[in-house]
Parts: sequence; structure tokens; C-alpha cells
Amino acid sequence: MATKTSSDLPFLNPYRHGFVRVATCVPKVRLADPAANAQAVLDLVAQGQAEGVALMAFPELGLTGYSIDDLHHQDVLLDAAEAALASLAAASADLSPIFVVGAPLRDGPRLFNCAIAIGGGRILGATPKSFLPNYREFYEKRWFSSGAGVADRTLLVAGEEIPFGTDLIFETEGAAPFRFALEICEDFWMPTPPSTAAAMAGAEILLNLSASSVVIGKSETRRLLCASQSARCLAAYVYAAAGAGESSTDLAWDGHGDIWELGGLLAETERFATKANFAFADVDVSRIRQERFRQGSFGDAVDLYGSEFRIVLADFDPSADELELARKVERFPFTPSDPAKLRENCYEAYNIQVQGLARRIEASGLQKLVIGISGGLDSTQALIVAARAMDQMGLPRSNILGFTMPGFATSDRTKGNAHALMKAFGVTAAELDIRPAAKQMLADLDHPFAKGEAVYDVTFENVQAGLRTDYLFRLANHHGGMVVGTGDLSELALGWCTYGVGDHMSHYNPNSGAPKTLIQHLIRFVAHSGDVDAVTASLLEDILATEISPELVPGEKGQSTESFVGPYALQDFNLFYLSRFGMAPSKVAYLAFNAWRDAQAGLWPANTPESARVAYDLPTIKGWLELFLKRFFANQFKRSAVPNGPKIASGGALSPRGDWRMPSDASPDLWLAELRENVP
Repeated sequence: MATKTSSDLPFLNPYRHGFVRVATCVPKVRLADPAANAQAVLDLVAQGQAEGVALMAFPELGLTGYSIDDLHHQDVLLDAAEAALASLAAASADLSPIFVVGAPLRDGPRLFNCAIAIGGGRILGATPKSFLPNYREFYEKRWFSSGAGVADRTLLVAGEEIPFGTDLIFETEGAAPFRFALEICEDFWMPTPPSTAAAMAGAEILLNLSASSVVIGKSETRRLLCASQSARCLAAYVYAAAGAGESSTDLAWDGHGDIWELGGLLAETERFATKANFAFADVDVSRIRQERFRQGSFGDAVDLYGSEFRIVLADFDPSADELELARKVERFPFTPSDPAKLRENCYEAYNIQVQGLARRIEASGLQKLVIGISGGLDSTQALIVAARAMDQMGLPRSNILGFTMPGFATSDRTKGNAHALMKAFGVTAAELDIRPAAKQMLADLDHPFAKGEAVYDVTFENVQAGLRTDYLFRLANHHGGMVVGTGDLSELALGWCTYGVGDHMSHYNPNSGAPKTLIQHLIRFVAHSGDVDAVTASLLEDILATEISPELVPGEKGQSTESFVGPYALQDFNLFYLSRFGMAPSKVAYLAFNAWRDAQAGLWPANTPESARVAYDLPTIKGWLELFLKRFFANQFKRSAVPNGPKIASGGALSPRGDWRMPSDASPDLWLAELRENVP
């Protein structure tokens, strides 16, 4: 058995971080020739070994061919199938992957359609097919017995007693621990697939050996079933279907293989390939485990419907070399690179924000909104949402009272953009200079700035932030309206807001669930949507191109928020994986490195400017992640007192009434130590 632990593996090895590499395989079958088919399996297993694969799935009845009809009952064929299994078991002693093949197995007077796991020089066990199709073109009950209910059994195969039944879960230990279970084709078309019970018993990777023929539209149904089973079971689902070589007498076979994790597609084979092919991906088994104990209702289902399974130990020893991660990692987890998905996400995000604000307007009975417009990203997004909410409510946009409130460091560019923005969206615009009131307050505080000294400390900054909020709330009182917040999710995560005032406080904040990177793409979405004229689109592009800054400290070089808190691209990445998935910091850094190390690799969300297409090395990623952890823990007290606002993305919301609860006094030391010890 394996003796290494994951910590013995190099940092740039996915197995170190809880990933398991799996493959779906489609060999070219030779009908009724188990020896040739066994060799085709070994050829693909050798390729899988070269790629560092741990677990490989092959099609249903792949050792004999599925479409051989009454030849299934020929003893000469069944003997040859057992001999092929014996040869595969012997060959597996020198191969690292565990692989699962399909073959018919005899048990006294019955013949079963089986999925057989092989590895480490032995046949590990066999799971029979439970549900046998006997309709349309399939007549499996003519040849096979159902395996439903077969449990706690052994079977003599090639001279060895092996575990046999639908109650088997195969488990590895050591540096790459994972559990997997097997089902066959029709099993997952049923209302209660056997893999559901296996998942509740602890199987994290579910393999389906299939020989599903193809007709128009069927592949989409198979994808739907795979996606839904992986999502419902909080598991990975690996599907392998018969392809080239099966009989074309009345059917066609597309060799459809795919790999799913928690409802998302990781990889798939080329359909209708004329030669053998396979696809592989790294399944995040540690994420699956996190999701299962995070989702308490999964545990409730286990208590209600769980059943006993036998554990069959298997051996897999991962490569100790560095391996490229075999899965796509989005640079922006809140904004996908797929254009169609990005459009859909932007549409949903806007409507979530608009619906939330419109409902609050309706419930409050107020018909006016007060917004501070800075000419920056967040207030721009809040204004766009407010305008759409008023349209939805049938109220005039002039009921939105927009105020730009210049301070000591407000630039002509942002102030000009603020006025232009309010004009473009048809709101009631005004300017309120906070400097006289700020000077008076600083003088009352006996602050050095009031005496002419260039002292720009936190008091100097927060006097301005606080006054803006004071004015907005009093303006709301004066005009009978409500203050619409502009602070975003990224600022809440990093504590980049002044407690009780500034971006922290409002009557309702539609941006509270939107991270900075999502807001950037939402504004780009509007700019390129055709819903605004060319002048407004150009204005929005200029706002997007403006450096993010609080504009509180005067000087020749303006304040850069990202120089203090880090690139929002990285910090939003950290937020997503730490809060949503509870990942160890070293794993977050590993994923960030795979996403950001090469600006030329992978896809970028649509309309991302060239200036934003940057790369980050591992030391940079580690440094900003360390800062994120310190700020995230230190600023929980701000998140414990946030106004209402809608959750937008599955990456989380930080309201104490929603996704995130933690004490304000928790220490980040464990997380910092894990990061420092495990990231080179």
C-alpha cells in the first residue's frame, strides 16, 4: 500500500492539494475478441499512466463488445473474457492507474453485466448492472440477470474470489485518498440510480460504464443526467460510452465520454472518433468533501436513506513529480470567460440588484433615492441599478437625487465624470462641496491640517468620508428618500471602508453582494450592450479606465487603492475560494498561480482591456494572500454591521444574516502559518 502523504509531494502537483486525476476512455473495440480489447485497454492505461491519471473508466461490456447480442451466451466468449480479465490484472501490477472495464461474469445459472475494477496486480471487485433495458432497441434481459439487491457476495473470477455486488465502494489511502463507486448505463437513467446510495455512503467519484447508442439529441440528455447526478450527489461523475468498433447493424455509437464535478463539466472526449481516445481532468475531491459537510441537508439524506456498503481497499501511488493542473481555473471566478455565460451572469446580476432595490422602494413607501456619485466604479453601478429600478417601478428617474461631493483630493476627471454620468441617466444632479465643513470639523478637532500643516492621517481621511455620509442621510431626511449604498463585496472583505459611514453605511445597498471585478464587468456589459448611446458608452469606458482611488489625500500622485489592499483581481479570487469553499490558503495560492501565471494562456472575459491582462508570479500571489488574510480577520466587526442588500453570486455574501458568520475577535494565525509553511 502507498506510504507517502500529500505533504511529501511538490507544491506544483495537484495531488498535494486534494485533486485526483480521472479519465474517461473510449478504445476501439473488436467485437467478440476479449484479448484484443484487453490490449486496447492496456494501451490507454499506459497513456493514462504517462499523464499521472489515478482512475480510468472504460465502456460497458468493452472487453467483449456490447452489440454482440446472443454471442453473450457462448461459453467460448465468456471463457475468453475471464482470461482477458486475468491478463489485465497481471499487467496492472506494473501500472499505477486503477481502471474499470466492462465484461460479462457468470454466477451459477446467471450472467451479469458487470463493471470490474482492476489495479495493483489484482481484480479489486465487480459491480453488476441493476437496471436492464428491455425496450426499443435494447433487449438485455434476454442475456443478463439484474444485479439489483445483490450484496455481501463474492464471485470466483479467473480462479480468484473477488468482492461482488452493488454494495461496493473502492477506497485508496496514502498521498491520494479517494473513494469511488460504479454503475452501468441504464442505472443512471432511473429515478433512483445506484450511485445515489453510493454517494451517501461516502463515494466521491462515481463511474458510469455505458454503451448508450446515439440518436439526435440524446447526447444532451446524457449531459443533463451526468450534470444533475454530480450536482445532486455532491460528487464527480465520470461517464464512458461505447464508440468505434461496435456493430452498425441497426445502431450508431458516438464514444461520448465526459467528466463532471458538482454540476460543472471538466472534460469530454471527441465524439464520433474513429480511433481510440480519452479525456482526463483533475477532480477536486477535497472540495467535494467540503461541500458535503457544508450542506447539512446532505447529511440528513444520509441519515434517512443511507445504506451499508462494503469498503474495498485499492492502491494508488501518485507521481512525485510536478504535474500541470488538468482543469480550467477561471482568473475571475465571479465573471466567467465564456461570453454566453458572462452575458447570462450579467443579466442575472443586474436583475437581482434591481429587484432587490425596487422591492425596498415598494416596502418603504418612499419614492426618492439619494446617491453619492463619485465618478468611480461602485457609485456608477449603483446609479445604473437605481435608474433601472425606477423604470421598473414606473417612477421618473428625476426622483433619483445624485450628489457629487468633492473633497480635498477630488480630481477634475472624476468630478466631471460624475456630472456627466448623472446627466446621461437623467437624474436630478447637484454638487455639495464638503471642504468647508471638513475644515471646520478638523479645526474643532484641533487637527494639524487646520493649522496649515500637510498632515493627511486617518482622521483627515475619515472626516471627509463621514461628512459625505452625514450629508447623504440628512438629504434623505430632507427630501423624503432613502440612501442607496455604493460599497461593494470586495471592500467589505478587505475592510476597505470606514465603519458606520462612507461606503459602509446606507439604507439599502444593492452592491453589497457584488465584488469589484464583477462590478467592472457589469459596467462593461452596459457599455457594450447597445442600451446606451455612444457618448454614454464612452463615459463608462473612461470610468472603467480610471484608477481605483478613495481620493481623500491630496498630492501630485493620487491614492491607489490597489497599492494598499492588493489587486482586486487577486483579492476577489482569494475571497471566492476562502469564503465559499473553505480552502486552505496554500491551495488558494496554488489555484491562483494556475489561473494567473501566464497572461497569454486561457481565455479572458469579453472586453477585458489589454492593460488589465497581466500575470502574477507565486511570491506576489502569496504576499497579497497574506495581506488578505490579515485584513479579512481584522475587519469582521465591519461585516457584522452591514445594511441590507441582495446576495448576488454563489461565491458568497458577507452579511451576518446570510452566508458568513464569524466572531470579530478570531485570529488569522493558523491560516497565516499554513500559507507560510506550505507555499514556497
